[in-house]
Amino acid sequence: MEQIAQFRFKKLLRTALATLAIVLAFGAAPVLAATDAPSAAAMDQDPEAKAILMKMAEFIAKAPAFSMTLRSGYDAIQEDGQYIEFGEKRRILLQRPDLLRVETERSDGEQNLLLFNGKEITAFKAEDNVYSQIEKPGTVDDALVYLVRDLQFTLPLARLLHTGFPQQMEKKLTAISYVEENTLFDVVTDHLAIRSEGVDMQLWVAQGNEPLPRRVILTYINAPGQPQFRGDFSDWSLSPKVATDSFSFTPPKDAEKIPVIARVRQKGSLPVQKGDK
Repeated sequence: MEQIAQFRFKKLLRTALATLAIVLAFGAAPVLAATDAPSAAAMDQDPEAKAILMKMAEFIAKAPAFSMTLRSGYDAIQEDGQYIEFGEKRRILLQRPDLLRVETERSDGEQNLLLFNGKEITAFKAEDNVYSQIEKPGTVDDALVYLVRDLQFTLPLARLLHTGFPQQMEKKLTAISYVEENTLFDVVTDHLAIRSEGVDMQLWVAQGNEPLPRRVILTYINAPGQPQFRGDFSDWSLSPKVATDSFSFTPPKDAEKIPVIARVRQKGSLPVQKGDK
């Protein structure tokens, strides 16, 4: 029964906090010819691109609060090799140091909710009317480490919500290049090509005083078939309106509470997870 409870909670968490990625809004992007692609040497030595990346990371890490919408798509490779894309829409509300709300709607209509209020983590799956709660006093950073490390939960781009985002990006970065200036949804952005161990990333960062990410594409180069995660960020607010009950949870009528068992593996900072590069 304990193993079943743990499995159900992990499944609940995965639907509540799945991959951060996005579908390209204006159709397929043009494929670069081999002669157009930045060379490995050029990618290793692009201070302009790295400065843009670090400015974005530091800006997000220092933001006391923000909200945004993330529309994502990710490849699921079938046994016969066919690629099937699944999508999600996620609304994220973060208020440091200890408040987080993530509302998720999957492409099949399933809705999920994840909350952290500085005292406990709550995950709710509306379709099955089940929820689970774990006592975890601390900050959002603490909750993210607990989800990824102790619950062994794969949360791509978790570092985007972590105050250690700049240091982790600099540590994991192996190569970076400036691709071009590009306009996305009327926002002028800098398009960057980034490499870390096992993951190629393309990132579009808004120019100006608010260097926020606008699009990301992750390619898992060591995974069979090299699947991708794609994400578009929109509706950014650095001073979000927060309702008094935004981070509290009242179970719906007849909702079932699922017990949780977490196996602690090791102490330390947020570990590397698939997609969390």
